[in-house]
Amino acid sequence: MATKKDTKKDSYGADAIQILEGLEPVRKRPGMYIGTTGPDGLHHLIWEIFDNSRDEAMGGFANHIEVSLMPGNRIRVTDNGRGIPVDVHKQTKVSALETIMTTLHAGGKFGGEGGGYKVSGGLHGVGASVVNALSVYCKVTVHKDGGIYMQEYSQGKKKAPVKKIGSTKQTGTIVEFQPDPIIFQETDFNFDRVVDHLRQQAYLVKGLRITVNDAREYVGKIKDEDVFNIAELGLEIPSMSFYFEGGLLSLVRFYNHDFKPIHKNVFYIEKKTNEWESVEVSLQYVDDISARILPFANNIYNPEGGTHVTGFKTALTRTLNAYGRKNNLIKESEDNFTGDDVLEGLTAVVSVKLREIQFEGQTKAKLGTVEAQASVNTVFSEAFNYFLEENPEDARAIIGKVVLALKARKAAKAAKDSVLRKGALDGMTLPGKLADCQSNSSAESELFIVEGDSAGGTAKTGRDRKTQAILPLRGKILNIERARLDRMLESEQIKNLVLALGTAIGDTFNIEKLRYHKIIIATDADVDGAHIRTLILTLLYRFFRPLIDGGFVYIAQPPLYKIKKGKEVFYAYSDDEKHKIVGTEVNEQEIVEVESGEETEEVEEEAEETENKKGKKDAPKTAKISIQRYKGLGEMNAEELWETTMDPARRILLQVKVGDTVAADKVFDVLMGTDVPSRKSFIQSNATRANIDI
Repeated sequence: MATKKDTKKDSYGADAIQILEGLEPVRKRPGMYIGTTGPDGLHHLIWEIFDNSRDEAMGGFANHIEVSLMPGNRIRVTDNGRGIPVDVHKQTKVSALETIMTTLHAGGKFGGEGGGYKVSGGLHGVGASVVNALSVYCKVTVHKDGGIYMQEYSQGKKKAPVKKIGSTKQTGTIVEFQPDPIIFQETDFNFDRVVDHLRQQAYLVKGLRITVNDAREYVGKIKDEDVFNIAELGLEIPSMSFYFEGGLLSLVRFYNHDFKPIHKNVFYIEKKTNEWESVEVSLQYVDDISARILPFANNIYNPEGGTHVTGFKTALTRTLNAYGRKNNLIKESEDNFTGDDVLEGLTAVVSVKLREIQFEGQTKAKLGTVEAQASVNTVFSEAFNYFLEENPEDARAIIGKVVLALKARKAAKAAKDSVLRKGALDGMTLPGKLADCQSNSSAESELFIVEGDSAGGTAKTGRDRKTQAILPLRGKILNIERARLDRMLESEQIKNLVLALGTAIGDTFNIEKLRYHKIIIATDADVDGAHIRTLILTLLYRFFRPLIDGGFVYIAQPPLYKIKKGKEVFYAYSDDEKHKIVGTEVNEQEIVEVESGEETEEVEEEAEETENKKGKKDAPKTAKISIQRYKGLGEMNAEELWETTMDPARRILLQVKVGDTVAADKVFDVLMGTDVPSRKSFIQSNATRANIDI
């Protein structure tokens, strides 16, 4: 029989049901609406407000949008559209502006007749209200029907009713918001990230000018918050403006700027499928082995693809196979192209505009509208086949590129099978250099990839044998950025890593077989170490991308300095940390720089002897300090390496993440590819950001 205490504990009645009113659900579960409260979610707030302004432009009601990063981590988005309605809403009995900003699922995005949107990026009517709910302060100013109207909010709640504050000859909306630090891990916006996203948007809406301002340093100088363009104030603010008439064709050329084109003409098609809906595709092949497909639905970027991408890939594979067979460009003895073959070296942008649109989740990462697949398939197939027939030289170049990809795929499969078969026949699937851990649990196992046998020996001695495995790599591994799988697997170092990970590689990759849930790159803190780390990251990004996406890859942060103050030992991981440990009141005579590997006993004895000679009364306030600069992990003994770099309780690890996949692709292509002029330009442009140890 249950006691009274048990009955009370297990009771589940009507009083246990919570009803969250207004925008409370957003503040309670922000991840449901913006995906995350990290940097991605923070910047998603800008996209939500910008998308509303962009929808005005897509409808032909606006031609200029300005996004400004303001002092105090505020964002200001302005458009010269029609202005949010301010008259009283029939259902809510308050201003339509207040309804939109404080009520979920309220907006002009539901396909109604009249002044609503025929095609829009927003579909749930939650964008503006979600941003308002997650902001500690929000202000909307509307220029409409000759009047200026304003309302302020805090954490989604209005401060006062909408009021008229002046008259105007302009029309449009100004939204200014400040993210709530209670909700977000950090509230600092990245100007470059904002610029990259909005540049992309400018390509997608012909005739739209987008201006981005970085006004964060102009505290107190921007007083007139209701001006439409901050540039009108006459301040020299860092600013970028984008306007493109070429649309997606210009976007493809932008992304292919650093590559050698395989064919001269860029394919482009834009076709309406009915009064409101359309399909737009542009593509070009370049001399590269990676593929770049940028999908958009109602101008919303879909990083996870969706039905429109499926339709495009199906049509691309079918069309190239049909054209190649018809024109005897594919031999009878050769297999048909696969989806992977036709994607190699491809840069493509696929954009659909739909009246009834379905995304998987509020962040709109993947399109789910079934009709989009058939629309893209039909429109693209017909147009691309016509392009190939009208441009036979381009067609031969494209087919030749794909034939090479097919041959390389077969050679790579043979090489991969050989590697895996050889490992099995040898009676061991693990390389001899690997010092494996004892645990059979992948969740608790860690693989340290270290530079050279010296560091490998120290790490093997200092590690926790139960959970930590060590794989030393000899020298610099092959740069695989432009290498195919068959050549890549000729490298003994890369084969060792593939076998150690256990996931296989290529089309047989299986992340479920990953043997370690922490893959830690531990290289020396010098130029060679940075180069080796970049080579390993390039390999993992190109051939083991799910490991990065899954959060399994880390970079170890070994200390730069070992500092001894008397009998105390400290480790500094940066120059700033070293200065804090040493202190500002220390004379240069009290500091002794110790060469790597040099014993410091003499320094300690000298300091002790000086103190004894002067006596307790005259002893210096600061003991003599020795500073040892570590150049490599091999210079540490096993105990030092354990307590600074390998001990889970004290070490510092940086998790490798990819925020913008297109930007990441471009950086790897420039830094690790064969285009020397582009790499030189990149280095010159970013030289001031480098921290070089000379």
